[in-house]
Amino acid sequence: MTTLHKKRIVPIKNKRSTNSVDQIIFEKGLRIRHLLLDRHLDLMVLILSNGILIKSRISDFPKLSKAKEKQLNNWLLTSEGAGIEWPDLNEDLSLKGFIKSAYVNRAFVL
Repeated sequence: MTTLHKKRIVPIKNKRSTNSVDQIIFEKGLRIRHLLLDRHLDLMVLILSNGILIKSRISDFPKLSKAKEKQLNNWLLTSEGAGIEWPDLNEDLSLKGFIKSAYVNRAFVL
């Protein structure tokens, strides 16, 4: 004997994020446009689509700080600029993480 159960199909609705960082990245379209790296200054600068710069230290990221120059400079923007990948190092960093760190450290360059 077979019993059939009817499943109620509930449409999925896109919900707006309540997280302000997610809102500016995924709803407003903030993206990384370019990355500048200077190992001698221990400096990483993200240039964002709205003209704001976020700076960070390369030494804050163990894989990056141990990387050879060629590996460090082999980076790709991912998710249309929502992240950065270093394929040779198996390292992926997100714009969301940079924004949160910059806010905590007040690392915006004005």
